[in-house]
Amino acid sequence: MEYLIAYVGTAIVFFGFDFLWLSKLAIGFYKREIGGLMLAKPNFAAAGIFYLFYIAGIVYFAVMPALSGDGWQSALVSGAILGFIGYGTYDMTNLSTLKGWSWKVCVIDIIWGTVLTGAAAVGGYWLVQAVA
Repeated sequence: MEYLIAYVGTAIVFFGFDFLWLSKLAIGFYKREIGGLMLAKPNFAAAGIFYLFYIAGIVYFAVMPALSGDGWQSALVSGAILGFIGYGTYDMTNLSTLKGWSWKVCVIDIIWGTVLTGAAAVGGYWLVQAVA
C-alpha cells in the first residue's frame, strides 16, 4: 500500500509540474528550438507509457529508499540524480542523432528533468508520511 501511495503522490507532482512546464512555461522555447521536430499534437499514449514507467522508477529508486529512514532529503537527492541521468540520456541521444537538437535544449531540458524528478520524489515521500 505504501508503494501505491508513493506512486500517487509522485505522479501528482510530476504530472502537475510537467503539464505546467510543457503547456505554459516552456512551450515557446521548445517551439522555437525544436519546432520542426514536434508533432502538431502529442502522442498521448506514448507519453502515458513514459509517465507510468518513469514514475515507477522514481518511486523505486528515490522514494522507497528515503522512506526506509533516510528522509525527504534523500528522496530529493536520489530523485535529482535519477532525473539528471534519465533526462541526460534522452537529451544526449537526441543531440547525437537528430538534426536541430541543440546544446541549449539539452542544458535546459536536463536542468528541468533534474529539478522535476527531485521534486516529484519529495512529493511522493511526503504523501506517504502524511497518510501512513
